[in-house]
Amino acid sequence: MILNRIASLLIIFIAIVVILIYGQSLLIPLLFALLVWFLVRKIKSILDRVAFIKNKFPSWSKTLLTSVFIFMILWFVSRTLSSSISSLLRSYQIYESNILLITSKINTSFDINLMEIIKSHSGDFNFGAILSSIINSLTYIISNAFMILLYTLFIFLEEAYFTFKLKAVFADEDKYLMTTQILEKIEASIADYIGLKTLVNLIAGILSYIVFLIIGIDAPVFWASLIFLLNFIPTIGLLMGTAFPAIFALIQFGEFTPCLMVLIFIGLIQILISNFLEPKLMGNSLNISILATILALSFWGSIWGITGMIVSIPITVIIVIICSQFENTKAVAIMLSEKGKI
Repeated sequence: MILNRIASLLIIFIAIVVILIYGQSLLIPLLFALLVWFLVRKIKSILDRVAFIKNKFPSWSKTLLTSVFIFMILWFVSRTLSSSISSLLRSYQIYESNILLITSKINTSFDINLMEIIKSHSGDFNFGAILSSIINSLTYIISNAFMILLYTLFIFLEEAYFTFKLKAVFADEDKYLMTTQILEKIEASIADYIGLKTLVNLIAGILSYIVFLIIGIDAPVFWASLIFLLNFIPTIGLLMGTAFPAIFALIQFGEFTPCLMVLIFIGLIQILISNFLEPKLMGNSLNISILATILALSFWGSIWGITGMIVSIPITVIIVIICSQFENTKAVAIMLSEKGKI
């Protein structure tokens, strides 16, 4: 009996993984649409704290204005990122010559052959391929902007009738109340996380943009936006968000001073925000263990790449909340939680 149950669970898990891999072109835009919906709900709840707005503006108007505002920002950022990416690709020849200059300096200073060392450890070094792999993660999201907009529109249309459908599905009052409580917990947790994390990352992006302007880094909007997105990835994102622009500064200028300046100032911004501002604003409301965070990053990253890493924490929060509501799965929620309290 136990073996049959384990086999069934294993088959279900494999089926889910296969669906996630082959259905990512549909699932990823839908997931981002849900995150936009959560963000709109969070902004609406903040606006409703103002008595005048709450009493004078109907709910649909606040939803419409908030959605239009968010998508205008996304459209502007998408256009700016596309322009920045094109500019970076056009300047590839300059950067390639600087790579040769840097390697020559390192070879002369340390009496080594840097390119041979790199090739022996990682094969042929191709900066264009590395740059393209970083850019592809952003362009994938940008290219799906229309699908995300479409899904978000249908989610808002569906929201008006969702309560009636839920009551029709759960005729039993207790089951209906339990389901609505689960959904409310999911919405509150994800909306808080998305809202506050977006605010914190926006501050990090703006401060980084100012640093890039002062130093003179090419395409500062691109690198600031990259930091904004990568900071959704716990720990690893902070490191990548600091390392990528620092390496690019070294390649752009062919000197170590701008690279060190980026490392110091961007690293300082990341440390201050991640260790002081973010804990002060967000606290420990997510209640996810460090091991669960690492496993979630590894799993979703292996399936959906950088995009999967960005959405790994919201998905894990949903899993913990749902598992905590049922006796058969409560043990899973306890193990995924930080201190065993759910």
